[in-house]
Amino acid sequence: MQGWFVVIIAIAYVTLLFAIASVGDRRSVAAGLGRARPFIYALSLAIYCTSWTFFGSVGLSSERGLEFLGIYTGPVLVFVFGFPLLNRMIRLAKSEKITSIADFLGARYGKSFTVAAIATLIATIGAVPYIALQLKAISGSVSLMVEHYTGSPPSFDPFVSDISLVVAMLLALFAVLFGTRHADATEHQDGLVLAVAVETVVKLAAFLAIGLMVTFLIFGGPGDMMTTLSGNGQVRKAMGYNTSLATWLVLTTLSGFAILMLPRQFYVTIVENRGEAELRTATWVFPLYLVAINLFVLPIAFAGLSLVGTKTSSDLYVLSLPLLSGHDLLAMAAFVGGLSAATAMVIVESVALSIMISNDLVIPLFVRRVLKTSSSENEDWSTLILNVRRASIFILLFIAFLYYRESTNSARLSSIGLMSFAAIAQFAPALVGGLIWRRANGRGAALGMVAGIAVWGYTLLLPSLVGPSTDIVVHGLFGFEALRPQALFGTVGEPLNHGVLWSLSVNALFFVLGSLSRASVPLERIQAAIFVPREAGPMPSLRRFRTAVTVNDLKDTISRYLGVERTERSFQSFERDAKVSLLGTEQANMDVIRFSEQLLASAVGSSSARLILSLLFRRNDRDSKDAFKLLDDATEALQHNRDLLQIALDQMEQGITVFDRDFRLICWNRQYRLLFDLPDEMGQVGVSLDRILHHLAERGDIPADQRVTMLNRLTSFAGPWQMELKTSGRILELRSNPMPDGGIVATYADISGRVEQDLALKRANESLEQRVKTRTIELTRVNEELAQAQMLAEEANLGKTRFLAAAGHDILQPLNAARLYCSSLIEKAGKGPAGKAAINIESSLESVETILGAVLDISRLDAGAMKPENAAFNLGGLLGQIGNDFRPLAAEKKLDLKIVPSSLGVMTDRNLLRRLIQNLVSNAIKYTREGRIL
Repeated sequence: MQGWFVVIIAIAYVTLLFAIASVGDRRSVAAGLGRARPFIYALSLAIYCTSWTFFGSVGLSSERGLEFLGIYTGPVLVFVFGFPLLNRMIRLAKSEKITSIADFLGARYGKSFTVAAIATLIATIGAVPYIALQLKAISGSVSLMVEHYTGSPPSFDPFVSDISLVVAMLLALFAVLFGTRHADATEHQDGLVLAVAVETVVKLAAFLAIGLMVTFLIFGGPGDMMTTLSGNGQVRKAMGYNTSLATWLVLTTLSGFAILMLPRQFYVTIVENRGEAELRTATWVFPLYLVAINLFVLPIAFAGLSLVGTKTSSDLYVLSLPLLSGHDLLAMAAFVGGLSAATAMVIVESVALSIMISNDLVIPLFVRRVLKTSSSENEDWSTLILNVRRASIFILLFIAFLYYRESTNSARLSSIGLMSFAAIAQFAPALVGGLIWRRANGRGAALGMVAGIAVWGYTLLLPSLVGPSTDIVVHGLFGFEALRPQALFGTVGEPLNHGVLWSLSVNALFFVLGSLSRASVPLERIQAAIFVPREAGPMPSLRRFRTAVTVNDLKDTISRYLGVERTERSFQSFERDAKVSLLGTEQANMDVIRFSEQLLASAVGSSSARLILSLLFRRNDRDSKDAFKLLDDATEALQHNRDLLQIALDQMEQGITVFDRDFRLICWNRQYRLLFDLPDEMGQVGVSLDRILHHLAERGDIPADQRVTMLNRLTSFAGPWQMELKTSGRILELRSNPMPDGGIVATYADISGRVEQDLALKRANESLEQRVKTRTIELTRVNEELAQAQMLAEEANLGKTRFLAAAGHDILQPLNAARLYCSSLIEKAGKGPAGKAAINIESSLESVETILGAVLDISRLDAGAMKPENAAFNLGGLLGQIGNDFRPLAAEKKLDLKIVPSSLGVMTDRNLLRRLIQNLVSNAIKYTREGRIL
């Protein structure tokens, strides 16, 4: 057989997987996989059995005997005894649309992006060595086959001629074609699952064939084999290896965690599950498969020690035994079986990790931020999401190939696998704690996982990457002996046990302390209520007898406290969820009784609910009739008070709700449902606040991205706030207050009318302001026009004044000349008629001059040119002069002008004062006919 034929077989087998997957997809689309589906699902779980099982278990048992069984003890225990846990996880995954282990953890802790991102990084870090393990197995088996048939080992140039790279790229292509066909990761990949199931059968058949060959062809049967092998010293040494109890516990614990938390196992177990029937089938098929594939591990390992020895690696005894014994066909079967074990793991692991990377890292971190400003809200992202997943698969496998080429040459397959198991185990505190502890929160989960993976990297990953004689391994970090990676603080143990115990202990410590360091936010509390329901405590007294209580008896009792309508709706929801049909006259089973207790506890408390139901079950006891009569009276009084309270609440205009500490509805009134226009299923005890907000968002009443914001506002008790229901246009005012037990009571008032009035008043104010503004602009314009007119008038008046001043001055000059001529004429004419006429002319000219002087004075005042010249003078002298001037005029009219002597001194303009008094005296003489003037 030529070496190139081996390569062709490897490529042909991977190509065959394409055909099988295509057939599976076509059959599932046409008619489904039918009755075979539960068995296909159960066989696909055996993807747990990778090349580590096919090759590594033999290598480990050749040195440590039965220690390899620890890797399978955990999964067997989980599937045999952990059905309730698995079923619960599947139901949670389906209800929350969970697609990966990172999604599961993120959803539990308030749908936290941080928790999901950290889990994705840890899963990727842990998976790279595991994928490299598969590539190492493929490369080693191909090298052994080629060397056996050609006589020389293959010469692998970097990258191109390495068959493991070719296979890795083919597997990546397979995963892309059949694992990334839908953007919705919750859709079932039937073709992929069928291909994995076929590979599971192939590797089991190949391993059993090699085991039978060793037992019956190489040896003469089981007896001859045991006799021959018991005489070999190496076999006795391997069987005598004493595995410590700590190692058994660590291996069992790690494998138990791995069967739940490995990305590929979570994917096939949880995401690809289609019902409880498939899981029940898997609980016995999968453990049987693990037993079957490990039946011949010890015979093959010990036969390899005896017949092959050190000619090949002990990890390859499965392949080297048929090769060296001349069974070429079985050797090819072993090669295909090992290839099948490796390829199945690589395909499903890469698909699961690509979903985690796209959903929990790339899309939230980068793509949404880049597209937020440039893309519309209705843009289809499915193509982008699929491309991110496809690129992730190719990149992941290439990185694993590089890790294999650089770091795994001397490492045993089992040690690489266990290191990956230890990394994945860092999910355990957050996962287990999140399913049993309600106070666990996102901070604790994130801190625990980060601290745990950091310790894992220091105690397990670092020593595997550097040599055992490296300074940090021998002397510790910075030379501190207490910080030696494989002996932290002086603890001594096997490297795996040491690293696992330290990393998980630190992880759990930080998980608890981080969770206790702050209270859970509202969304974390809502999710905690979903993942950790408040189950009522056990009722041992009810489990010891078959009760005669019927479903109607329970309904009648509960309706006294919750009301008939709410009780009926709650039981209808229970029937839908449990997929059962309850008849009123049938005896209540334990599921119905437990549900009834939880429902009743929501109204009266758990202790009162337990008492009421316990008394109901003992009602046929005739010795207790008086006690029951008292209980019935008390119940009737309680129901009367409750009815009064409910009637009073229903008459209020405001809507009222009361939520418990898990934000589940326990009390409400009719107006609440009317305001929000909620359907009947939203008016039931136990409906979560998040579910109500989700319903409003789906209906379009509130923006979908505002759900968490509104939840936080409702639970922050900061004061009243408003929300608008888009479909109805109703505007509500919300007020919330805390309850003593941690719940909330909220009221809802329809303020649509008030808001409309406020808007109308605002519009009126805006209109009034606009009118005032318009009127102000108009008045301003008028004032500006008046100011302009006033300015023009003042300019005209000033021009007039200037004209009068100039004209007066010009007129006075000829008048002064005329008076000079009159004075000369009077002197020459004497006292004749001509003289009298000249005197009259002079008097007239003087009057004209006086009038013009007054006009000039007025013009000077208007022009601002006339300014008084103040001086101190005697008033008596001024009056005397005026008397002398006017006595002749007074005497002519036979008037007696009398001047009162005065010695007063004044400070003013003498000329202006004289002119003023002259005007007064002149007017007095002019208008006085007889008598005297004082």
